[in-house]
Amino acid sequence: MRIIGDWMSPSCWSVRTRVTAAATLIVALLLVAGVVFFYQAVRATVFEGLHDRGSDAVTELATLVRTTDPRGIVPVENPDFTLLQVVTEEGGLLASSESLRGRAPLEVPAPRVVNEPVYRTIDIPGKGPVYLVTERIQTPDGRRIVHAGAPITVFIRYKGLFIGLLAGLALLGTAMAGWIVSLSVRRALRPVRKMSAELADISGRALDRRVTVPGPVDEVSELAESVNVTLTRLEEVLTRQRAFVADVSHELRSPLTGLRAQLEVALEHPEDEDWPAVARAALADADRLQGIVGDLLILAKLGAGVHVARELLDLGELVRAETARRERRVPVEVAVDEGIMVWVTRHHMVRLLTNLLDNAERHAASRIWVTATVSGRDAVLEVRDDGAGIPPEDRERVFWRFHRLPEGRERDIGGTGLGLTISRDIARSHGGTLVAAESDKGARLVLRIPLGEP
Repeated sequence: MRIIGDWMSPSCWSVRTRVTAAATLIVALLLVAGVVFFYQAVRATVFEGLHDRGSDAVTELATLVRTTDPRGIVPVENPDFTLLQVVTEEGGLLASSESLRGRAPLEVPAPRVVNEPVYRTIDIPGKGPVYLVTERIQTPDGRRIVHAGAPITVFIRYKGLFIGLLAGLALLGTAMAGWIVSLSVRRALRPVRKMSAELADISGRALDRRVTVPGPVDEVSELAESVNVTLTRLEEVLTRQRAFVADVSHELRSPLTGLRAQLEVALEHPEDEDWPAVARAALADADRLQGIVGDLLILAKLGAGVHVARELLDLGELVRAETARRERRVPVEVAVDEGIMVWVTRHHMVRLLTNLLDNAERHAASRIWVTATVSGRDAVLEVRDDGAGIPPEDRERVFWRFHRLPEGRERDIGGTGLGLTISRDIARSHGGTLVAAESDKGARLVLRIPLGEP
């Protein structure tokens, strides 16, 4: 029973069923309201006509009674109102039309006000429903009560048929509206069903496939285009992920293979080995592995958008503190403006600056220059060296994961190739940029991040 109840719940219906049901219900309510209004309008029109003709008929009869005070048979002037009677105020019958000959006075309440007609519907035996107009009048011979009635048998007879016809038309209109809406929704959702089937066929091995964009430019075609854009982004992300996994596997394999080979050789002839040297070599490989793993964790956190607390810092003071923290192979000249306030995560900015300084130190011949200034609404940090520089074709590649220029590999065989990648991701996470810019001599890395509000 619960399964049947869940199926009957509108929340379990398809879009086509819900739209069809809602549209059919609205059309049904409108048709019912229209049928009721139309019936009431027809009924009001019929009775309004009876009211006008009845007023004329009772007026003519009242005029006749005032002038002649008839007895016996009353001539019929109005072909619709053929039921006429003239009675005294005490209830005595004075005259009637041919159609009411021999009948007793009509048993209806007399009007309370003279010369003011009263309109009502009564049932007369043998005549059926009758629309009756009654008026009390004053004549030279006393007060009289006159009745003028019109049979409405035809109206009553066809009333049920008329109502049934209107109800049938309402049901037919509702059914037609539901059928048309169902077909229209089915046709409108046909591209969606096709997209759903195409999406179901897309797997990790078929990421280059796209859904079909329907011809008319509408919401469905916009949805298809959005789906294709999303699939393109997913393909790019998975491609980068696979490339990243391949690079990580390659970079981790080298130190692990070297470490394993050193230990295996040492264990084959342990008595001939210099074990402190073996330990130092193994420690160097372990340090490289630790550096790669640490850098990968930072990249994963930055890529996942992990929230890290930020604070308002003076970029100039941070640069001076980090450049003076340890001695380097070459001198570092610092020129920074005062009061460059930025809204950043301290340890991220420290890591970024350290990476830029380490990269400059690796390639510098005799000197490193660090400057920090304000340009518009951005803080600009530049790190330059007097080394060989970065060729134009490699200025974007140096930010790729595990990509190292030949000179860098020769100078520092223990590097991970992730320093500049992490630095750019840190810059982007702070709404900034990091690029390798033009330089007359050596490399020139330029960081731009928005100024913070004090």
